[in-house]
Amino acid sequence: MSRCAKIDGASNLVLDRFSRARYYRGMRISARNRLVGKIEELQIGDLMAHVVVSVGEHVVESVISRRSVEEMNLQVGDTVAVVVQSTDVMLQKA
Repeated sequence: MSRCAKIDGASNLVLDRFSRARYYRGMRISARNRLVGKIEELQIGDLMAHVVVSVGEHVVESVISRRSVEEMNLQVGDTVAVVVQSTDVMLQKA
């Protein structure tokens, strides 16, 4: 059974049955560590941007290029998927 379903007959807009996130299927990636949340804060500098994403009761922060923010037309309140590469994750015992 597929994890994704078409939305409103659109061939490239799908709903992920697991995360309930809508996304365009055009860009496929191998990462499976996806956290869907909303952009709470966006600070854009000359070259880089600091993005704060609320995922449930948790917050994930990322620094990406200003160009990426502009190309994706990111705005506060947008729903985004945070993709985590396992080689860059650190843990601390709580």
